[in-house]
Formats: sequence, C-alpha cells, structure tokens
Amino acid sequence: MKDYGISALVALVVSFGVFFAVTQFTDFGKSVKIEHVSGTPAQGALYTADENGNMIPVDFTQLAEKAMDAVVHIKSTQIQQYTNSNNSYQYRELPDPFKEFFGGDDFFEQFFGPRRYYQTPQPREPQARVGTGSGVIINSEGYIVTNNHVIANADDIEVTLHDNRTFKANVVGTDPSTDLALLQIKASGLSTLPLVNSDDVKVGEWVLAVGNPFNLNSTVTAGIVSAKSRNINILREQFAVESFIQTDAAINPGNSGGALINLSGGLIGINTAIASPTGAYAGYGFAVPSNIVNKVVEDFLKYGMVQRGFLGITIRGVDATLIKEKELEVETGVYVDSLGQNSAAKEAGIKEGDVIVEIDGKKVNTTSELQEVVASHRPGDKLEVKVNRKGKEVVSQVVLRNREGETDFLDKARTTIFNNLGAQFEDLDKKTAKKLNIDGGVKVSKLFAGKLKRNTAIKEGFIITKIDGRVIKSVDDLETALKDKKGGVLIEGVYEDFPGTHYYALGL
Repeated sequence: MKDYGISALVALVVSFGVFFAVTQFTDFGKSVKIEHVSGTPAQGALYTADENGNMIPVDFTQLAEKAMDAVVHIKSTQIQQYTNSNNSYQYRELPDPFKEFFGGDDFFEQFFGPRRYYQTPQPREPQARVGTGSGVIINSEGYIVTNNHVIANADDIEVTLHDNRTFKANVVGTDPSTDLALLQIKASGLSTLPLVNSDDVKVGEWVLAVGNPFNLNSTVTAGIVSAKSRNINILREQFAVESFIQTDAAINPGNSGGALINLSGGLIGINTAIASPTGAYAGYGFAVPSNIVNKVVEDFLKYGMVQRGFLGITIRGVDATLIKEKELEVETGVYVDSLGQNSAAKEAGIKEGDVIVEIDGKKVNTTSELQEVVASHRPGDKLEVKVNRKGKEVVSQVVLRNREGETDFLDKARTTIFNNLGAQFEDLDKKTAKKLNIDGGVKVSKLFAGKLKRNTAIKEGFIITKIDGRVIKSVDDLETALKDKKGGVLIEGVYEDFPGTHYYALGL
C-alpha cells in the first residue's frame, strides 16, 4: 500500500512538471521569448598532451580557420578538338584531261573499280573538359602546391581563394613521378601553411584534411595518421615515388592537392589519393609527405625541374617468402634484386643479393621507405648505405647519379624533349654498331607514356640513325636534332633482330 502511495505522488509531480513546461513554451495567445546566447566557446571533448606534457583540450576551431585561408580551389580546363563525321559524302571525280584520255568515268571504272566516295571531316566547336581539385598556398607571394593530376594537360588554370577572389595560375613545374605540381598566381600578402618535417609524424597523431571535395569549398575533416610509407601502386610513371602518409580523415574526389596538417598547423602532406571500391571515401586516404614536397618545390625554384638522385637498382621488400627463397639472415630490409649498368650502387660496391638495412642514418624496412630517402636527394649527393651481405654488415659510400647514370644535374631542355617523346635513350655500343654495319645510333632502351608510344609503332630496342635525314650517332645528336623542332618529324632507323630500314613519323 505504501508503494502505491509513493507511485501516485511521483505521477502527480510529473504531471504538474509537464503542465508547467508546456505553459512556459506554448503560452497560447502570447508572444514567446526565446533566448539566444552568442559567443559560447566550443568545448574540447577530448584531451591531448602538449610538448611539455600538459593536458590540453583538442580544439580544431582556430586551426581549421587558419588552414582554410591557405587552401584554394583549383579549376583546370582542357580544350578538346573534335571533328564531325556526320557530313554528306562527296564524289571524287576524274579531272577533265583524264576524262578525255580514258573516255569518261565508265572507262575508268572498268579498269579501276567503282567510284570512290570520301568524307571530309569538318571541325566542330571545341569542347571544354573541366576538372577540379585543391591546392595549398606555401608562400605569401602566390606559390601554390597541388597534385600533378589536378592540372595535367590543362589549357587554363583558375584558382579561387577562400575569400572568393579568383586568379589565373601559371605552372612553375610538374613532377608526375611524385604527382606534384607548383603553380603561381599574381597576388601577395596571402595566408600560408608552413611545411614541417614529415619524418617527425607519428602514427596515431591527430590530423586535419582540408580541401574542396565534390566542389564543396573549404571542407575540413579530422582523423589520425593511420600508417606511414605506404605504397599503393597508383602512379604509373617510370620513376614513380610512393611513400604516402595514410590517414582516416575523410578524403574524397576534389580533395586532391589539399592540405594534411597536424595540430600545430604545420603542413605534413599533400592529399593525393584514396583507396576505395566505390571511388568515394572508404576510410583510407593518402598524402605525399611534406619532405618530398619540400624537395620538389626547391628543385622547381632553383633548377626549373626536379633533380632526383638514383641508386640504379631493382629492389624488393623482404618478407617471409623472400627470406625462405634466398635464405636471408635478416627479417626486414630491402633486397637488391639487380644493379643497372653504370649505376651508383654498383660503383660503390653494392652487390646483387645484398639487403639494404640502413641509408643516410635511417633504418629502412620497406621499399617505399628507401625510395623516400633517396628521392629527397640530388645527383652528386653522397649517402652512407649499410647492407647485410650473407649475415655480415657492410657499409658503402654511394654517390647518387641521375637517371642517365651521371652525377651532373639534368638539362631541363633535354629532359623536356625526351619526356614528351616518352622514352629513355642510350648511345649504341660499338660492338652492336659494327654488327649492324652502321656508324652509330641511339637506342630506345625504354618506352613509357608519351608521343612515341601513343603515335607510332616503335618498339623498345629500335635504333635511331637519322632524324629528318640528319645522321644521329649519339644522344647529344638526338637532342640537337629535336631541340626547338616544331611540326612533323621523320625518324629513320633499324632493329637489331629485324631486317631492313624502318621509318616512323610523328608531330611535335
């Protein structure tokens, strides 16, 4: 009975409470006053330790505001020319003098077959192909870093700042092997993000991704660093370097070229790719580390192109299968599968079967870690490389070389020409020249994306002997013949294993 009395009393109190609340907020027939409190600070729900070990709330508001001012929207436009095939056919008639000689069209058709019709393609209006992405202002005078794939082959690049000001951008340099590009706009006094040492980034630390996904300008997402030195085989370039920072901060199409920053507001990477079965965010985003960005930008500004050092080796990551197959004495490292002719590693005494365990004072466990270290240096730089050779550690001093096997910096003009062709060339050795009974030539040692592969049937191993009738005996001769060349080019040469002289034509 006592319990029933208590229950009744509680019900009565609740009833009065509900009635009071309703009358306060639904006072029918009277004006309702709703109080708004402005300036309420956001409260950090999580805490983290600062440099001194003090616990501070995780608050992204000021950080996001600063970062948005330094991240831009990029619109790249590519003009595509089309031809219209829906035109009426035209009849190709014999010129009058031939009609008289052959007795008209009937006589001609008797010997040469029926009349031939041809179609003259007529140009249509050019079509614009528009792509969008993001970029990061790294200098107050208008230098902007973005991804190469955001602006590749663009005829027009337009940059929109966070305050909606719009500028046309010039391309300072592009590096497809790291998927980075540097732009410049005519502006000053811009907000910037400072690049920090990405080697100091730790797995598990908070990061923000800032960009323009799906044309939603100035979008900020938060997450952590999920992993470092990731290679996802997304870059299809000949000398691709992949050593991405992986994050679970949401990255979507349009975020490419945007910023990945730490809680100090430092730029630790340029958002570049996602791993997803749908093409949209699925929990895995990847950014080019700021150390690689810094090196590429410096090269653009100092040399006009990226000057990258190479060891000149073919490598594989050490795993359980390789350990068993090669009977290795180590559990981690980078296995040297083969060495290139005249390579920096071979010159330093590194051998096939060695396992690189340390380079430039940094331990390496994966191929991407090794690539990142080497990619941050230039031809002529000296690196200490420690290898495990059949259980013993051997230290070598390696002087890095360029892609052509020399310690000098590459010439920008030559590199631009050969990159456009999409090939790697080398002087023909005297033994092969004597065998083919030619004075010399230039061998196409490697083909990748470019005009030769796209517009001709040239195969690797083709030996160029003439360009437009001009004798070619060396790579220098080839560069001279193609330098400042415009229009059509006739390439003449031979194959070592196929008879006859072969000709290929293309336009530059």
